[in-house]
Amino acid sequence: MSKTPLLAVEDLAVEFATYGGRVKAVRGVSFSVDAGQTLAIVGESGCGKSVTVQTVMGLIPIPPGHITGGSARLRGREILGRPILDGKDIRGDQIGMIFQDPMTSLNPTMNIGSQIAETLQVHRGQTYKQAFARAVELLEMVRIPEAERRAKQYPFEFSGGMLQRAMIATAIACEPAVLIADEPTTALDVTIQAQILDLMMELQRSKDMAIILITHDLGVVARMADEVAVMYAGQIVEKGSVDDVFYRSSHPYTLGLRAAMPSNDREHGHRLHPIDGSPPDLFHPPVGCGYCARCPHAMRVCAEQPPATHAINTSGSHYSRCFLHHPDARDKRVPGIHYPEAGA
Repeated sequence: MSKTPLLAVEDLAVEFATYGGRVKAVRGVSFSVDAGQTLAIVGESGCGKSVTVQTVMGLIPIPPGHITGGSARLRGREILGRPILDGKDIRGDQIGMIFQDPMTSLNPTMNIGSQIAETLQVHRGQTYKQAFARAVELLEMVRIPEAERRAKQYPFEFSGGMLQRAMIATAIACEPAVLIADEPTTALDVTIQAQILDLMMELQRSKDMAIILITHDLGVVARMADEVAVMYAGQIVEKGSVDDVFYRSSHPYTLGLRAAMPSNDREHGHRLHPIDGSPPDLFHPPVGCGYCARCPHAMRVCAEQPPATHAINTSGSHYSRCFLHHPDARDKRVPGIHYPEAGA
């Protein structure tokens, strides 16, 4: 009997009603994550990464947002469109979130300790004194020096790296089963980035949390992820283990992302190759493959029909949404693309 994933999202579809029409921001996204596992969702800005996880969290405004299909199950129980489970708000309790910009996500009129304490008061019913004492402990846990004094300070008195640590402390206050990190290292220098990533991995090991990491930084993915979902134009175009996606890439978009990533390996130094063109207009998504207009290997069928999902390995854990893997396209073999194994 197969094990039920901690969090499973299936065929999620989200649209936004605007004056210019309906934006089909997420178009049939499916993924799952287990306790202690890190899933990275990567792709260019505007591909639907943040909208996907915010929909699962119940954070998109409805209207103008509309969930037009799919499901999200936490421990087998449906939560999509129902952020309250067993009388408790899932957000902050069972699923925590680290937002992209802590300066705009934290309340500038409240001290840091009170903001962390508020989470414990709402979800755990603690008194302010109990919650504030726990907030100090959480600040110590995320390695903020002089935590008791810092807890009484306001966001403008913190550096960017310390604000991100405070945001992590808020997100893990109730020891959630799933931690969603939306670009947690954006605008931080590389030293602080490394410290934040190490902190997240350490907390994951100690709490056995599942982490969903939203990023466009493949270096962060290589360091953090167990599984990787590559997203483009509101769809997942490739998914597999971190080794599958990095060393056995099976979609031209994934190859394009890798070619645009700088490397410090002097022996294998190479010229960076940006991906030409722009993502498609999601007011009117392409009939066929969303990457067709930018793909150097596009065929006529790519513009006429949506590609099916093809298993790349026999276990089915690595798959790609591309016509290059269709049996009739065997004469179109592209260097660098990893093709399905025999029997897959």
